[in-house]
Amino acid sequence: MAAPAVHTELAGLLADLRGGKPLLDYSGAVASINPVDIFRCVITEELAKITELDASLIYPALEWTSVLDRGDLILAVPRLRVPGSPTEKATSLAAVIVIEFSSPNIAKQFHAGHLRSTIIGGFLSNLYEGAGWETIRMNYLGDWGRQYGLLAVGWKKYGDQKAFDTNPIAHLFDVYVKISADFQPEEDEFKAAGKRGQDTAILESRGLLGEVKAYFKRMEDGDEEALALWRKFREISIEKYKTTYARLNIHFTDSSGESTVKRETMEMAEQILLEKGIAERDNGTVLIDIKKHGAKKLDVALIRNPAIQKQQTYNMDKMIYVVMSEQETHLKGLFKILELMGGDYTTLAMKLQHVTYGKIMGMSTRRGNVKFLDDILADVGEAMHDVMRRNENKYQQVDDPEKVVEILGISAVMVQDMSRKRINNYPFNIERMTSFEGGTGPYLQYAHARLCSIQRKVALTHDKLLQADFSFLNEPHAIDLVRLLAQYLDVVGYTFKTLEPTTILTYLFRLTHQLSSSYDVLRVVGAPEGMATAIARAALYEAARQTIRCGMVLLGLSPVERIGKI
Repeated sequence: MAAPAVHTELAGLLADLRGGKPLLDYSGAVASINPVDIFRCVITEELAKITELDASLIYPALEWTSVLDRGDLILAVPRLRVPGSPTEKATSLAAVIVIEFSSPNIAKQFHAGHLRSTIIGGFLSNLYEGAGWETIRMNYLGDWGRQYGLLAVGWKKYGDQKAFDTNPIAHLFDVYVKISADFQPEEDEFKAAGKRGQDTAILESRGLLGEVKAYFKRMEDGDEEALALWRKFREISIEKYKTTYARLNIHFTDSSGESTVKRETMEMAEQILLEKGIAERDNGTVLIDIKKHGAKKLDVALIRNPAIQKQQTYNMDKMIYVVMSEQETHLKGLFKILELMGGDYTTLAMKLQHVTYGKIMGMSTRRGNVKFLDDILADVGEAMHDVMRRNENKYQQVDDPEKVVEILGISAVMVQDMSRKRINNYPFNIERMTSFEGGTGPYLQYAHARLCSIQRKVALTHDKLLQADFSFLNEPHAIDLVRLLAQYLDVVGYTFKTLEPTTILTYLFRLTHQLSSSYDVLRVVGAPEGMATAIARAALYEAARQTIRCGMVLLGLSPVERIGKI
């Protein structure tokens, strides 16, 4: 792919100013597509001369600024590891310088609690694919385990075929909530007995605990009647999830689950662990006391995990688990066990990374007080329709208002989730997410649609915009917009360090707010400064629109071009 002409032109201009001297290449620099990197390379070279330091230390220390008042690039002097006062050194330098995911349990309706892993995982997949990685999007379904024994027992007690035929997932959820309420007292008693060090075998053999354990054992033993019901629930759940994922712009390369982990793979891993003395057998179960192996904060581990199997299938260079913070101990245990197994398994452990996130507060599938995605989008859609219909003439100009409402609703839900750091918990707030004010999904969509509206009004061709003379952009608002646009690739690069969607989202809101303050100053339609100025401003707004669109797509959003209210 050829470098964009404007960047080649800029690099050539700098070379002329430097007496024909070409730019030096630094690790991480992409000067062919990122104009800021051109200046970063030049500044690195000059700083290396001034400080007599290795340029490889200087280049990564030149970072983009989050506030334009602080300039376009900032140098963290302590990162240079120079002796003496950082403040004094900065003053002297300044004198000579200028510049894995989603993974729901089947047989449960997709609710807001499933969103975080789905949204974050989709974003990380887009991020890595955009950087040139071949990415496998893996949905590791919770489709095995005791909860299916519980659901089967619940079906026997509360199942209704007519209700199931009408809305299978909703009915299975109702069954799960009811049987969980019945099961809770026994489970509490079982846990309490375990903490007291009592033998829990008798408790596991009677009541619902006994029924659940017996049913799941039938599944493990391959009982066809037990497996037929499990397959029925699994297939219906997966089809429903596919529809939901499509609404969220999510697709998967691999939708496997706990049930697909091969027995021979588990047995092979267990044998290695037993031979090395890492694991021991306890009533037929292979257990590992992680504390004995230097992991003081971890406990006994029992594993049914696809990591080894996936490595054999894909031979991956990196595997990211997008799993909530409550599973951190489990994953640390997995990583530790692979490390203890040695050889290729230790190498595999080094490829694994846990990207964690907090909870959406106030929801519990067992208690039934959850918010289902279908219901959420219906509520959000109603609010969006109300706003759009305030301008009936423009509402009529929207080609497919129902589709736009759907996109706005999904944007509202996703942006609320991405508006804070992953690790933070947050309360689900429909009133807040549906607002067209401030940092919300509808606001971001509105900002994009407004830029589309400007382009429709000026009716300039793409070729005409490419001929714009940017020397007419003299106003501070225009200059600040250019500076902000130049930061986009740096922001994306920094996102690889944070793996935070909010890094991109925060930048987009900074850009949209700068645009909002510029419209009255940088008029395009009927610009009194003349046609050349109008074309330059239109080209600037088109560059902003493209940048916002790129950021939205990276986040997994679908930018709209018309909203009835504008």
